[in-house]
Amino acid sequence: MFKRHTISFKHAWDGLVYSLATQPNYRIHLFLSALAITGGFFFRISYSEFIIVILMITIGLVVETLNTGLEQTTDAIDRKIREDIKIAKDVAAAAMLVYSIGAFVVACMIFVPKILAFFH
Repeated sequence: MFKRHTISFKHAWDGLVYSLATQPNYRIHLFLSALAITGGFFFRISYSEFIIVILMITIGLVVETLNTGLEQTTDAIDRKIREDIKIAKDVAAAAMLVYSIGAFVVACMIFVPKILAFFH
C-alpha cells in the first residue's frame, strides 16, 4: 500500500515539475506568490491575513495546474483547431482569469491599507 502511495506522489511531483518547466503563467504565479509572502512579512500582516494569502496562493496554483492538465488532455485528443476543444480550453482559462481577479481584489484589500499607512 505504501508503494502505491509513493508512486502516486511521484506522478503528482512529475506533474508539478512539468507545470513549472512548461507553463510561464505558473512561474508568474509563483513570483507573485513570493512577492505577496515577502510583502506580508514586510507589512506585518496579521495571522488571519497570512492564512488568507496562503490559501489564495494554494487555490491559484491548483486552478493553474488543473488548467494545464485540461490543455494537455485536449491536445492529446486532437491538435487541430476544433470549436469544442477551443471552448474547453477557453473556459478553463476563464476559470483562472476569474480566480486571478478575485485574488487581486483580496490582495488589494489586505495590502493597500498597509502600503498607504507605510507612506503616510
